[in-house]
This record gives sequence, C-alpha cells and structure tokens, in this order.
Amino acid sequence: MSKIVLIGANHAGTAAANTILDNYSGNELVIFDRNSNISYLGCGTALWIGRQIDGTDGLFYSSEAALAGKGAVIHMETGVEEIDFEKKVVRARDKLGAEIVESYDKLILATGSLPITPKIPGLDLPGVSYVKLFQNGQEIDDALSRDDVRTVAVIGAGYIGVEIAEAVHRRGKKTLLFESAETSLSTYYDDWFSHDMDKVLAEGGVELHFGETVERIEGSGKVESIATTKGEYPVDLVIMAIGFRPNTALGAGKVETGPNGAFLVNRRQETNLPGVYAIGDCASVYSNATQNPAYIALATNAVRSGVVAGHNASGTPLESVGVQGSNGICIFGYKMVSTGLNLAAAKKAGFEPVYTDFEDLQKPAFIKEDNHKVKLRIVYDKKTRRVLGAQMASYQDMSMGIHMFSLAIEEGVTIDKLKLLDIFFLPHFNQPYNYITMAALTAK
Repeated sequence: MSKIVLIGANHAGTAAANTILDNYSGNELVIFDRNSNISYLGCGTALWIGRQIDGTDGLFYSSEAALAGKGAVIHMETGVEEIDFEKKVVRARDKLGAEIVESYDKLILATGSLPITPKIPGLDLPGVSYVKLFQNGQEIDDALSRDDVRTVAVIGAGYIGVEIAEAVHRRGKKTLLFESAETSLSTYYDDWFSHDMDKVLAEGGVELHFGETVERIEGSGKVESIATTKGEYPVDLVIMAIGFRPNTALGAGKVETGPNGAFLVNRRQETNLPGVYAIGDCASVYSNATQNPAYIALATNAVRSGVVAGHNASGTPLESVGVQGSNGICIFGYKMVSTGLNLAAAKKAGFEPVYTDFEDLQKPAFIKEDNHKVKLRIVYDKKTRRVLGAQMASYQDMSMGIHMFSLAIEEGVTIDKLKLLDIFFLPHFNQPYNYITMAALTAK
C-alpha cells in the first residue's frame, strides 16, 4: 500500500485520481486543490458565454463529493506552499489559514498552467479579464450582461481568443480581436487555412486587428481604451487570451524542466525525481511527430497523462504511446481540425517538409443537401516521406478524418502508404475519388 499525494484536480488530476481510486483500493490518496471546484471544462466557456448551451452544469464531470465518495481525502481551496522532496512532505495552507502537512510515498504534480500576462501598463484596471477558471467565465459573463459594456477587445487570436471573440459577438457586443501575428490560429494552421478563418471571423462581424501588438491599457478607475502599435481604440472590457504557461514554481530547482519551463517527464510521466510524476499542462509530452518531448497543452493530453501516471504511481508499469496534438475548432459553423505539425512547426523541428493539397466536395455533386467543399493538406518529410501532420477545413463535419492522420503519424506511415488506402464509397457519405486518396496520389 502506498500513500499518494496529488496536487491539482482538474482534467489531469481528476483522471489520475479516478485511475487510482477505481483500480487500486489499497492505496491512500490525498488531493490538494486551490480552487473551489473540480473538473471544469474550460473549452466550454465560449459556448456558455455565447449562449450556445443552456448553462454550466454540464461543464463539470466530477466533484469533491464524487472523489471523496471513492475514498480520497480532499483539501479544496488549499494552496500548497512548499514541497520537501528529500523528506517527501507537502506543506499547504487552507482558506482559513490553517497549515496542513502530508507525507507521501508517491507524488503527482498536476499544477496546470497560468495565463500569459505581458508586461503592459493597465493590466490591473477593473475591466480586464482572463480566460482560464470557471470564475473567469463568470466574470466575463456578468460583464457582458451589463448595458454599459458595449465594445470588447479580445487580445490573442489563438484557439481561445477566436472562440471568445465569436462568443462576445453572439452577445451583441462590438468585438475587436487583436493579434500580433498577421493571421489567426497561426500556431496550428498554415496560411491556406488560417486566412479562411480570418474571413469567417470578419464576415461573422468580428473586427480584426492583426499585426498589432497591444502596448498599454488605459482608463481612470476602469478600462476605457487600449493602445496598440497602430492606434488607440475605446473599449469597455478587455479579455486577455494570449495563451498559457506551465505552472511549475513548486518544483523550482528540484524538478527538471524543458525550454518553456514545463516539467520534463519520461513515457511513464515520471520526472527526474523517482516517484514524482507530472501530468497535464505543467508537464511535457512525447510528440510522435518530432519524436522528442514537446509542450502541447490540450485537455485530451492531460487526461491521458493522468491515466498513465495513476497506474505507474500505483505500481503498474504503463508507458504513454505519445501524442500528435490533435485539435479542432468550430467558428460560425466553419470547422477546422489538425494533427501533428504544420509547415512552420515542421521546419522549426528540423525537417524538410513538403505538402500535398486537395479540395473537393465531401459527396458527389449530384447530392445537393448537406454537401460542402472540404480542403485537406498533408505535410510530410521530403527525405523519409513520413507523414508529419494534416489539416482539414469545411462547413461539413469531416472531423473524424483527422483521427486517421493522427494514427498515421503515431505509426510512422509514409505519404505513399495512403495512396491506395481502402476507403469505402457511398454517395450518402463521400466520393469514389476521396480527397484523402487524391491528395496522396498527387503528392510529389
């Protein structure tokens, strides 16, 4: 029997906790979390504040009561202040100021991530919000309910920023989206796709300010305007959505970290300290595309890492199969999905990437109902011809197709292997000359 201490109980922590509690009843599990809630699906924040779902109840899939009912000892609203890795002791303080000290045999760090906060004046003004916790969503939702909030600036056009911009517009507010890059979603997609999303956003009513960097936020007692490298704009609310950084302060100087500060782990989610595991947004993952550790902060990766760590901490050896960073977005009905590396990421990783594109209707042209164009790009290495990534976009729901490319990357499949892949045909679903087949066949 082992005593396992888990720090953090959102997606990764909840997955680790359930793995331990459901499979290893002989172990003692103690959980610390500084928040007042567990398992909030932050990916649903935009749907909630954009009034695309009825409420927030479905955005929580676990709770303190659920984990306690399985036998865990839980300290909510309790911040861990120090970890003595030599003595294997965790020191924390609850919301009433009482100190809590727990020893451990195994430790799982699920400390998550923190919003990136640029060093610009005015971030402390009332009317500046972030997108991370359930409480942040409540704050934004309340602000958007006020009549005096008419113009909203969203800073950052990654996934979260784009989703929030759509949600704010759906609430009837004038929405300005700022991004220092020249297009949206540049981390995940090549220009052929990201410019599509720019068009979708603009046609949907979002005012785009790309190639602009915010220099300061101004106001007397509250937000009144923002100033960028290209101008000044009156706004009533600023939503910061630049991105996240790993929260690894508790391991400083003891737990090895990578270039961006995330805890480095092996395929068992174990750090350089034996018996100490790191999962979720605070930790690295193994990328099958680059075949090296990477930082890919996604809820799906967090859950898988929690399962792996839960088994290993409980005594069952289990290695991660690695990840591809599969992801997707749907804005004003336009769907984009990707996996692996885009061209810029592939070049940065040291590959000589080439690509093959194809665009066609999902179904034969004689199918008039629910039939939209789909565009596909497959990125592969020129030397080995190994598939490195794929991107797809359409008003059609073609999202299941990206899972095949995810598996192809995991298994090291070449572009040539896809040329005559057995893909079924029926007019209700697709075309006889499928765009996957055609993209592979036309690859140089």
